[in-house]
Amino acid sequence: MKQYLSAVIILSAAIAALPAIPVWFSGKACSTGRPAAEVTADEPVRESSPAEAPEVPDESSEESYKVLDMASGEVMEVPVRDYVIGAVCAEMPASFGEEALKAQAVAAHTYAERQRLRERESPTPELKGADFSNDTSKYQGYFTEEQAKQYFGDSFEESWSKISSAADQVLPFLITYEDEPIISAFHSMSSGMTESAENAWGAAVDYLVPVDSSYDKSAPKYMEELRCSREVLKNKLETAFPGIILPEDMSSWIAVKEVSDSGTVLSASAGDRTVTGSELRSALALRSACFDVRYEGDEAVFTTKGYGHGVGMSQYGANAMAAEGKSWKEILEHYYPGCTIK
Repeated sequence: MKQYLSAVIILSAAIAALPAIPVWFSGKACSTGRPAAEVTADEPVRESSPAEAPEVPDESSEESYKVLDMASGEVMEVPVRDYVIGAVCAEMPASFGEEALKAQAVAAHTYAERQRLRERESPTPELKGADFSNDTSKYQGYFTEEQAKQYFGDSFEESWSKISSAADQVLPFLITYEDEPIISAFHSMSSGMTESAENAWGAAVDYLVPVDSSYDKSAPKYMEELRCSREVLKNKLETAFPGIILPEDMSSWIAVKEVSDSGTVLSASAGDRTVTGSELRSALALRSACFDVRYEGDEAVFTTKGYGHGVGMSQYGANAMAAEGKSWKEILEHYYPGCTIK
């Protein structure tokens, strides 16, 4: 137990320093509306140690979350049901299967409960007493009903009804490990196998381990190319790594050194530096840290697989499992092995 708690403390510190990256590909601007930050989202940005955490609260005793509205500075009281529905609206397409939407609802609810417990133990002054804010660079996405109306447009009634129905069917449930809400990390799609928290963020978590997600290989935009000219690549590397020395030969600027079994670049050379795949992903705005690089004349060509950090539940994988007839419980048990749904 002590070893597990120590790992989560280390993980929390590492995650807090990471930039927020979008969760799933929708073809829309990722910094506004859907998708939100990869938290739980791409990285669980506001995680902390679960040590000494109180028991999971009874839903009937606390019927709302406190959400800081960044625009007005006011703390909103949002009923738990409304929050979970709004989180699913912001984090997963309404076109996905019902069982996938249910799995997302439980993951979003679990994230919110874990964050609420964290704020009880160690309040964040900037939140002004709230459990979290609607700043999607730090917390999972959430739409109010009005925002959902704007986003869905003519399909609002159908989309809202479908997501509400899915959320209502699983509202009493949370994903737990050792009787505490888990770090319910999720991402758009993996490389074909999800990644461990240890490889992604530097600390092992018992239930955030690699599992098969080969469904992702058929997801839209699973494999993408990004081309960078010499000038653009030089600028991006010098901005991300001040003082970096880049030789004249561009083909030696970036080279992959070590790759995990899930395909994540663990280490690479960038000029005179040794960096991680996550650092390069951030520096170059790559879709994932599962990539390779080749050079064509004065261009570097990066080929990525998947989208997101790859830890926890794959949203496209969840949708594929739902299409095969798997239940929301089977989806969550697959992507968070060893956890309990209670």
